[in-house]
Amino acid sequence: MSEDMREKELRKPISRQELDRRFKAVRQAMEKEKIDCLIMQNNNQFLGGYTRYFTDIPAENGYTMTVIFPLEDDITIISHGAPPLPGIPAWVVHGVKENIPRPYIPTLSRTNDMDAKAAVETIKKLKVKRLGVVAPAMVCAFMYNYLKENLPGVTMIYATDLVDEIKAVKSEEEIEFIKETAKMQDIVWGAVLAMVRPGVREFEIRSEIQRLYWNWGSEEQLIMIGSQPAGIAASQKPPFLQNRTLQKGDQVCIMPEVNGAGGFYCELGRTVCIGDAPKPLLDLWSFLVELQDETAKRLKPGAEPAKIFKFYNDELAKKKCAPDLRLFCHGQGYDLVERPSMRPEEDMTIKANMNITIHPMTISPDSSAYAFCCDNFIITKTGAVRIHRTPREIFVV
Repeated sequence: MSEDMREKELRKPISRQELDRRFKAVRQAMEKEKIDCLIMQNNNQFLGGYTRYFTDIPAENGYTMTVIFPLEDDITIISHGAPPLPGIPAWVVHGVKENIPRPYIPTLSRTNDMDAKAAVETIKKLKVKRLGVVAPAMVCAFMYNYLKENLPGVTMIYATDLVDEIKAVKSEEEIEFIKETAKMQDIVWGAVLAMVRPGVREFEIRSEIQRLYWNWGSEEQLIMIGSQPAGIAASQKPPFLQNRTLQKGDQVCIMPEVNGAGGFYCELGRTVCIGDAPKPLLDLWSFLVELQDETAKRLKPGAEPAKIFKFYNDELAKKKCAPDLRLFCHGQGYDLVERPSMRPEEDMTIKANMNITIHPMTISPDSSAYAFCCDNFIITKTGAVRIHRTPREIFVV
């Protein structure tokens, strides 16, 4: 009955077998590190992949979900809810012993301890001695402090790396989900070209793109759009800045960062010109396509992200472009951004079956053009293979 309900009610659930694979791999790592239990929190999908990795349930709308994952017992979920609103139905989850609903809301300070108390009670019942905190940057300060103050005798350690090393390498099932997301983005891009025309405001394009993604099964969307006349660098902008009206001659940079049905992220970035494409933009774009290819060649198992980061910025310097000190290449999965990141401090090496997005970006030395080339790649034993099929070109409408 529960499997039948999952198939009917959930858009695209991950399989029980895949969840069991994850549980086994994580518990083996916990046993090796002598960790009795893990705890994690998320409150959104964009950067909320840890709780979903263990439950297949997204944390949403700012209502924090807490997952307690013991070494030798089933999972406990603590989530927002109270009668008459139902909690998470038992048929939705797998490997879960208890789902504890509590009517906490982060903006109501008198409810701040409700989920924390439930977490402490659960951990005490499990007789935990070593508690691994996963992604502490995502755990609210109240929860973390409450755990420290109310679990005497429990040693708390950071266990993010333990989970990241497993989560970053995708299974065959996960890779199929990821490829479906990339396919969705390719198909929707064809419709985007019909929307870019004079007189349309940036947010109107965003809303139409978003509708298409929702109908396809996407669960969360961040759609970046930015436009400028020819001769002025046109970089993508977040939604609250997307009010400019497009004009003939504009350059329009569009970047959908959206997940697909099932919650796995990819991202795509291209520029559309209303009229002829300026030569400085075409030259810059050609350089970035080459840079994306050269980066992909270096993304082989065993490669070190810090070296790739240095290579990338050395190439920008050769073209007299400003360095890119943020993030041009990184892993994706249930999180829009996950490890490994191509940055100097990253110590996770590249491995086969990672999903990596490569998005070199730069502004020409005279600031007349901005280019951004973004695609997803799956790492194989011999290198990175691009899974997006949208042509890598400046589109002209």
